Amino acid sequence: MTAPTSSPPSGGVVPMTRRVMNLGHIVAQNARRLAGHPAFIWGELTLSWAQLDAQVSALAAGLRARGIGKGDRILVHSKNCDAMFVSMFATFRLGAVWVPTNFRLLPDEVAYLSTSSGARAFLCHGDFPDHAAAVAASGPAPEFAWRIGPGSFGEDEVGAVIGRHMGERVTDVAVEYDDPCWFFFTSGTTGRSKAAVLTHGQMGFVVTNHLCDLVPGTNEADSSLVVAPLSHGAGVHQLMLAARGAATILLPTERFDIDEAWRLIARHRVTSLFTVPTILKMLVEHPAVDAHDHSSLRYVIYAGAPMYREDQKRALAKLGSVLVQYFGLGEVTGNITVLPPALHDPDDGPNARVGSCGFARTATQVQIQDDQGDEVETGVQGEICVIGPAVFAGYYDNPEANAKSFRKGWFRTGDLGHMDEQGFVYITGRASDMYISGGSNIYPREIEEKILTHPAIAEVAVLGLPDPVWGEIGVAVCVCRNGKTASEAEITGFLSEKIARYKMPKRFFFWEALPKSGYGKVPKRLVRDELEARGELDWLRP
Repeated sequence: MTAPTSSPPSGGVVPMTRRVMNLGHIVAQNARRLAGHPAFIWGELTLSWAQLDAQVSALAAGLRARGIGKGDRILVHSKNCDAMFVSMFATFRLGAVWVPTNFRLLPDEVAYLSTSSGARAFLCHGDFPDHAAAVAASGPAPEFAWRIGPGSFGEDEVGAVIGRHMGERVTDVAVEYDDPCWFFFTSGTTGRSKAAVLTHGQMGFVVTNHLCDLVPGTNEADSSLVVAPLSHGAGVHQLMLAARGAATILLPTERFDIDEAWRLIARHRVTSLFTVPTILKMLVEHPAVDAHDHSSLRYVIYAGAPMYREDQKRALAKLGSVLVQYFGLGEVTGNITVLPPALHDPDDGPNARVGSCGFARTATQVQIQDDQGDEVETGVQGEICVIGPAVFAGYYDNPEANAKSFRKGWFRTGDLGHMDEQGFVYITGRASDMYISGGSNIYPREIEEKILTHPAIAEVAVLGLPDPVWGEIGVAVCVCRNGKTASEAEITGFLSEKIARYKMPKRFFFWEALPKSGYGKVPKRLVRDELEARGELDWLRP
C-alpha cells in the first residue's frame, strides 16, 4: 500500500460517500424472510411479501424499460389501492423519486405539481381523466402517462405493465444518504403546495424513530388499517410498518365507512392505525365502536393537528390506554414530539399532561425561540423549532421558502408554543392563525378548547377577521352534537367566566359541519371562504 499523497483531514477521518440502504430493499428483505406472510390486504385481495416483491420488480422493470432511472420523478395521482402501494417501492428500487398527490386535489392543482416537480412519468387512477388531461396539457408535461385500473386514457395500464414484466428481477439501485426518494407535498394551507424533499438516509432514520417512539415491539404478527391517503402521513406509517413485516390493510373503497373500519379491525385483529384528530373523533363517537371487537388495538396514533381535551377523554373512555400523539410536519416527517399511551391520563389530575403534545422524539432536539432565533425561558411562548436527522433536505427548487424555513440551522415549524421544566411542549397555535385585536395577540386554540367544554358543541373553529375599529376581531363557527342545540347568547354566557373579555369572539355561527381538507384537517382559510360564500361576513362591511 502506498502512502497517501496528502495529509488526512482534521481528526484523521477520510471523506467517503454515505451509502445507505435503498428503501425498496424493505420488500426484498421481507420476501426472503416472510415469503408467505400477508403484506397487503384490500377487500378480497391479499398479497404475500413474495407476491408484493414480484410486483414491485415487475413495475420497476416496466418503468426502467421506458427510460426511468435514478433521480427521475414519478408523479402518482391515485386513490388508495394496490398499484399505488406497489408504485412507492418500485420507484424507490429504481432510485427514482416518488411524487404522490392527494387524490382529492383538483386537475389544475395536480397539473401544477407535475410541472413544479419536473415529473418524467405520470401514473393516474382511471377515475381521474380530467386530471390526466390537465397534466398532459401542462408544460412541460411528463413523457408518458400510465393509467391505474379501468379507463380510457394513458398509453398503458399499470396492471398490464406488471403482468408483462412479471418474473423480471430488478435489484435496488445504489443510493447515498442525501439521494431523494419522495417529494412530500405540504398541504398548501397558504399559497401553493411546496415539495419537501425526503431522502433515503433521512427516511431510514424516520422508519427507525417511528418504530422506537410510536409503535415499539411491532413485528410481522401486527397489522395496520389505513384510513387516510397513502400520499402523505399514512404512507410514511405504512413504510415504517413494512420495515417490520406488518401487514397493510386498506378500506375497500375511498369512502370513509366507519362501520367497515371497525369491522376490519375486528376481522384482522388490527393492532395499530394512524389518523388525525377529526377522524379519530368520528371513529369513537360512531355506534359501530361498540358493535365490533377492537381489543387487539395497541396503538391508535393521531397527528396533524392538536386534539382537544374533551375529545381525548371520549377516545380514552372507548378505546383504553392506546392513544399515541405526535407533533410533526411533513418537513420533519412527523419527528418532533411524542406523547405515549402512559401519558394519556383520562383524568385531569396533577400527573396529567393536559394540553401537551409530548416530549422531544429520540435523536431530535426541540427549542422554543423568539423572533431573533434565541431560546426563550421555560414557560415563555415562542416559535417551536427543531434540529435532527428527521429534518428534510429542503424544498425542491424553492430557495426563498428554504431561506424562510431555516434559521441558524434550525427548522422553523411556524407553530407557537411553550415548554415546561421537564421538556414537555404545549402548542398554542399556528403563527398564521394568531390575530391581533385592539393591540392584543389572540390565539384561537385557547378559545376553541374552552368552547368545546360546552356539552352541546362537537366542533369549533375560531378565526380572526379584519375590523376597521379593532384591527381584527374573532368569530367562532360551531357544530352542535347530534340532537343538541345552542345559541349565540348561550355560548357567550358560557364563556364569560372562562376567558378574558377581549378574547371573546364577536359573533358565533352554527353550521352542520366544518369544511375539511383532503387530509382531514379544518384549515381556517376554508372556514373563511365558506363564511364569505354564505354571506355571513356582510355585517363587517361598512
